[in-house]
Amino acid sequence: MQVQRKAAIGPLLAVLVPVILFECLRFERHADITIRAPEGHFFFVTIVAALATIVAIAVGITGHRLRNIKVAFMSLAYLSLAGIFLLHGLTTPGFVIHGGDLPAMFAQLSLLLTSLWLCLSATSSDHWLIRRLSRWREWLIPIWLVLLGLIGLYTFRMPHDMEMMPLNSDPYKWIAAAITIAACLWTMYRYWQSYVHAGFPLQKAIVYSVSLLIAAQYIVIAGSTWKLSWWLYHLLLLGSMLVMLVGLLQQYFSQGSFSSSLRVLFQSDPRAWLEACKTPSVRALIMATEARDAYTAGHNNRVALYALRLGEEMELAKDELRAIAQGGVVHDVGKLKVPDAILNKAGKLTQEERLIIERHPVSGYDICKQLGFLNDELSVIRSHHEKWDGTGYPDRLSGESIPLLARITAVADVYDALTSSRSYRQAMSHEDAMQIITEGSGVHFCPSCVKAWQRLSSTDAEFLREIAASDRTIRLVHKAAQ
Repeated sequence: MQVQRKAAIGPLLAVLVPVILFECLRFERHADITIRAPEGHFFFVTIVAALATIVAIAVGITGHRLRNIKVAFMSLAYLSLAGIFLLHGLTTPGFVIHGGDLPAMFAQLSLLLTSLWLCLSATSSDHWLIRRLSRWREWLIPIWLVLLGLIGLYTFRMPHDMEMMPLNSDPYKWIAAAITIAACLWTMYRYWQSYVHAGFPLQKAIVYSVSLLIAAQYIVIAGSTWKLSWWLYHLLLLGSMLVMLVGLLQQYFSQGSFSSSLRVLFQSDPRAWLEACKTPSVRALIMATEARDAYTAGHNNRVALYALRLGEEMELAKDELRAIAQGGVVHDVGKLKVPDAILNKAGKLTQEERLIIERHPVSGYDICKQLGFLNDELSVIRSHHEKWDGTGYPDRLSGESIPLLARITAVADVYDALTSSRSYRQAMSHEDAMQIITEGSGVHFCPSCVKAWQRLSSTDAEFLREIAASDRTIRLVHKAAQ
């Protein structure tokens, strides 16, 4: 707890230091000089905001390919910040539009919209609103871009109408500022909680990015136009976007070069894409899970590969294949919450221990819903131990009420468990494992998935042998390391 409190000092200083600097400048009136530089304001804000808009769009496209709704919402947040702030620059009096208080209004509007999108990014991905928006995720950025474009068009056609927005007058500016700060504080709290448990760089970056937004909001409300202290919030908004971008790069592109990571990410081959979905954060989850039990080393990856190949055999869409890959590689992450004594027990589990083990799909679901995983991936994580006859866990689903991707993963998971060595038994042969899976059709497994698996084992036996060989290689490496 004391470590957490010390770590929280950084975000607190990110808010307080700019605010204190602002107040010191305001207090020392001779230092808070007037810098009336509309031309500099116009070009600096317009160019920086235009570049940030392009970056925000690129981040949104990346989030779509990563199937991560949090990244999509972050993109929309900073697209709002950059896009509306672009209007803040373009409406500098004396250039495109003459006179008026539009720059101040757009500064407040950019902060308000950004904080609301960040609130959505901090919300669990199983929330009803997030699920609904997720169905439209490929359209979110285009629609939002069109709306921002319409706001810009209307501004230049009807500037006097836009000036009627009450964001610059009492009490509305205070209401807008209060909503912005409340949303930012809640977002910081949610991401800080996630960072304490997971320690991912993007979570930390968002906390600091939002801290700068809070400081900028204070200056927008309290500052006087063209004063040196007033210029400070422009730098804070730029800093907020840069911090978020650095966090995204650290989390999703820290393996190898940026260009090579991006190239793999946009490949159409689902099996090649499996490597792209194993971002540094996902790899950390996999490594943490497998570190708990050496006998499961490589299990997540093999299950994802088996499930991918079975999904191809069942002619799933590309998006479903990506989902089964991303869900498959972390399907057992909930075992992080299972005590070592139970997880690595060689003998038979007691009833109480069995109940604890059976909670691991829910634990994994709870971890990954905070990381922005979409519903398809979450269904793989939560439901891969459900059985066709309703005797599985954790929700006792049966038949087609079990999500299809989870039914496919269940076959892949059991096959790998049977054909891999464990501390208490040797690996089964392919033939013995196939007999168990065939006998489980209509009881444990979905009959159509079993039929597809039988076809696969007949037509692509080489693929199964390759995956099994990778298991033996991993075992030898672990044995040599011990």
